[in-house]
Amino acid sequence: MEQGNGQPLIRVRGVGKDYHMGKVVVHALRDVTLEIEAGEFVAIMGPSGSGKSTFMNILGCLDRPTSGEYAFEGHLVKDLSDDQLAGIRNKKIGFVFQTFNLLARTSALKNVELPLIYAGGGNRTERAKRALERVGLQQRMTHRPNELSGGEQQRVAIGRAVVNDPLLILADEPTGNLDTRTGEEILVLFQQLNREGQTVIVVTHEAHVAQHCKRIIRFRDGRVAGDEPVEEQLDAREVLAEMGAPQEEREETAEV
Repeated sequence: MEQGNGQPLIRVRGVGKDYHMGKVVVHALRDVTLEIEAGEFVAIMGPSGSGKSTFMNILGCLDRPTSGEYAFEGHLVKDLSDDQLAGIRNKKIGFVFQTFNLLARTSALKNVELPLIYAGGGNRTERAKRALERVGLQQRMTHRPNELSGGEQQRVAIGRAVVNDPLLILADEPTGNLDTRTGEEILVLFQQLNREGQTVIVVTHEAHVAQHCKRIIRFRDGRVAGDEPVEEQLDAREVLAEMGAPQEEREETAEV
């Protein structure tokens, strides 16, 4: 997770992305310029169609810009081969999605092992176990996704994202399919990872989620419409404490 070459982790200069739909050209991104340093916790916000998802795909080396330059860890992405880009996606970027993207017939442990299989190397099972322990699922390793709650499935997805100790975590609407309390528990994990030095970028349309980050970059019509620090960052642990005990715990206490 160390990145000490003196360069920002992410440097974007004049990036544009066009899609050709017949005779119509859609300008998904226009002249985007920004930098993100290692160790930052950033929210990417914007309405539907603003370009935020397109920008995330470019940051994750899932797509290439039509114009401009994107440098990851000081290396221009346009100069990298497909194999080099695949290596970055596997070893240096961890992805977390709204829909979890877990293999349905595979245990939590085997789901987390997948990036290690693609990356090669040994001690896969032990490394996957440590990643699941890191997200608080040491008691659920053998369970399949359909035996886990939504929050537990997202924890598995986060464990899978961090198992290779990547430089960057990219999370696309990571709380979108979760209830408020469970979403807050996931934000506790992201804040803990960031405190440990992990760079985290969260794509979200929810202002409440963005307030847990340290910086908000706002997109509109394919351009950066705002870029400011979060003056009063929400602490997810404090928000959970204010919510009180979960309903089921209150009911059990009442029965006693």
